Amino acid sequence: MLNIYEVNNKNLEKIDKIKTESWIDLVNPSQEEINEIIKNTGIEKEIIIKMLDEEELPRIEKRNEETVIILDTPYLVDTNNKLKYKTNPLGIIISEKGYLITLSLKEQPFVDYFKNINIENFTLKRKCNLISQIFIMVANRYQKELTSINEYINTKEKALLKSTNNKELVNLLNIEKTLVYFITSLRANYTALERIAKGNIIPIDKKDEELITDALIETKQAVETATIYREILSSMTDTYATIISNNLNDVMKFLAGVTIVCSIPTMIASFIGMNVPLGLIGENPFSFILIIIISILLSIIIAYILKKKNML
Repeated sequence: MLNIYEVNNKNLEKIDKIKTESWIDLVNPSQEEINEIIKNTGIEKEIIIKMLDEEELPRIEKRNEETVIILDTPYLVDTNNKLKYKTNPLGIIISEKGYLITLSLKEQPFVDYFKNINIENFTLKRKCNLISQIFIMVANRYQKELTSINEYINTKEKALLKSTNNKELVNLLNIEKTLVYFITSLRANYTALERIAKGNIIPIDKKDEELITDALIETKQAVETATIYREILSSMTDTYATIISNNLNDVMKFLAGVTIVCSIPTMIASFIGMNVPLGLIGENPFSFILIIIISILLSIIIAYILKKKNML
């Protein structure tokens, strides 16, 4: 998908043709769209192909007439599991010819984000301004997903206290894996942003210094939040693994106690069922009722003893 934007009265407007000082947004582009970008901007095909690689790591580098920035953004891996995430590279190309290109295999909420904020003196000519806003947008996305993860963990705490299976524990392990992806990506994003903040790669206007500082703060906060959640989750996983094991032991202990209690009538019936004389009990017309009463009394006594010893 190919979208082209320009800034008009501080707002992004979609246009039909590529022109200087326009913003070109590519989402999982076709070969035809890639060829169109190469033809109109003169950017090397190798750069675009590399930035569409899912395994590309966050970094920033200068190549001929282009500055290439890659950062990681979160995306949902499994729609059936709302908390199973990975990270996906978002590429930014700043061309000295005046073009700004963003590339990603997953759709990014650029338009919605820039429609909902008011940026003073917003223009595509101030590339640092736009890039800082993109970093803030990405950090906010991480924070949003981290909030969802924290809410999920809180809702599952009570269920885990009574659980005897590993289903909930496996969900927590999936979340822990998600947090590992988040922390690794956020730290790499922060490193790339620190290089931009030095002003050696992209010129920084004094008006944009505060904005890039905000981007650094937002990204660092996201790193710290993800790290805290991972430490909490790691501790919770170990604790709840022990709790689940103890709950299962309690169930087995109860079942063993019930088996012992229920075996008493069976043992008595087995003994009496032998072909041996039973004396007065055998001659009594109420012998069957007496045997049942004796069996029940013995079962109650055994159950009481087991309960006193916390075995039932």
